[in-house]
Amino acid sequence: MRRTTAVEPTAARTSPARCIGRALRRFADPRSLRWKVAATVAVAACAMALGIAILVHRTTQDRDLAIGRGAALQQLATAENEVRSGRPESDAGQLITYLVGGEVPDELRDRIGSAPGPVTWYDTRNLHQGPWMWAATDGDGQALAVKVNMGGEMRSLQALDRHMKYAALATLAVVVPLTVLAAEVVLRRLRRVADTARHIKRGDLDARTRGRGHDEIGEISSAVDRMADALQERLHSEQRFTADVAHELRTPLTGLVTSASLLPEGEATDLVRDRVQVLRALVDDLLEISRLDAGAEQADAQPVPLGELVTESVRRTGLETRVVVTGRPVAETDPRRLDRILTNLVVNAHCHGRTPVEVTVDGATIVVRDQGPGYPRELLAAGPQRFRTGAAERGGGHGLGLTIALGQAHVIGATLTLSNATPQGAVATLHLPVHGS
Repeated sequence: MRRTTAVEPTAARTSPARCIGRALRRFADPRSLRWKVAATVAVAACAMALGIAILVHRTTQDRDLAIGRGAALQQLATAENEVRSGRPESDAGQLITYLVGGEVPDELRDRIGSAPGPVTWYDTRNLHQGPWMWAATDGDGQALAVKVNMGGEMRSLQALDRHMKYAALATLAVVVPLTVLAAEVVLRRLRRVADTARHIKRGDLDARTRGRGHDEIGEISSAVDRMADALQERLHSEQRFTADVAHELRTPLTGLVTSASLLPEGEATDLVRDRVQVLRALVDDLLEISRLDAGAEQADAQPVPLGELVTESVRRTGLETRVVVTGRPVAETDPRRLDRILTNLVVNAHCHGRTPVEVTVDGATIVVRDQGPGYPRELLAAGPQRFRTGAAERGGGHGLGLTIALGQAHVIGATLTLSNATPQGAVATLHLPVHGS
C-alpha cells in the first residue's frame, strides 16, 4: 500500500461544476451540523405541537362532555316532570325515556343503585352510531333514564385533531427550511475559521478569519487570529535567527576554508577539509532555507528539455544513478532550481536509501526511487522537517535536503509528492508545469 504526502504550491483551479458538486455534497452530508440543528428544532417543534394538541384535545373533550352532561341532566329533569304529570313515555328528538326493565344499560342501572341522585354515563360501546351521554335517576322506586347523542361533538373533535395535525406539518415545512438557512449563516462562519486553520497548516501564515461579532463564534475567530499572529511572529523570529546565524557563520567559515587550504597535505588535513566542506554546505543550505522562508525567491521559467537537464544534473552528483527518459519531454520551469531539486532528491536517495537508485522522466513527471526502507511514517504524515531525518534506518543527516526540495518546488510551481513503494523503496515524484499549458 502506498502512502503519500504532497505540497501543493499553487491554488487548485476548480471548475464551477466541481465547486457546485462539492457544495451539494457538503449540504447533503447527514453529519453536518445544519441537519443536527434542524433535527433538534424539528423534534422540539413536534414535541411542542404534540403537547399543545393533547392539551387542546383534552380541554375540548372535557368541555363537550360537560355540555353533554348538562344537556342530558336537563332532558332528565324534563322527563321526570312528564312522569310526575302522568303523561306517557315519549320519544322527542334526542330524548328517549326508559323505565326499569326497558333498554337501560346494565352499567347505568348499577350506577343508579349506588348513587343518591341523578347520575351520568358516557357510552362509547357503539362508536359508528355515535357515542351517547346518559343521565338517569331513581324516582319513586322506578329508574328513569335519558340519552343524548354526542356524535356531532365527536366528529368536531376528530376534525379539530386533523386540523392540528395539518397545522403541525405545515409548521414543520416552514420551520425546518428556515432553521437550515439560519444554521447556514452560523456554519459559514465556522467554515471560515476551519479554512483559516487549514491555510495556516499549509504554511499560509497571513491567513486570518477576520471574524466579527461578540458571540461564541466571534470569540473562536478572534482566538484563531491571535494564535496565527503569535505563530507568525514566532516563526518569523526563528527564521530571522536562522538567517542571522547563517550569515554570521559565513565570515569565520570563509576564513576557516582559507586556513584549511594552507595546511600541509596529509590524512589529518583531508579530514579537516572534509569537515569544513560539510560545514560550508550546511551554512549554504541554511541561507537557502532562510531565503525560501522569507519568500524572496522567484522563478525564472523557460522551456527546458527535461531529458538533457535531468541527465546532466544526475551526472554532476557523481553518484551511480540510472536515468530513464521517455520521449523528448519539455517543461516550463527554472532550470537552476530544478537542478537543485534533483540534486537533493538523488543525494537523499543515496544517503538514506539503498542502491540501485533510478530517475525516470515521463512527460512533465520526474520520479526518483531507491530500494531502501522507505520514508518513515512521521515524514509522510507531517512532511519533511528541518534537522529531522525521521528514523534511524534512514541514516544520519540534517533533514534539510527534502525541505529545500519542497521549497524550491513551491517556487517553480511544481508539486513534489513523497511516497513508499511496494514492497520497499522511497519514491519522490515531481510534477512540473507542461510547456505551453
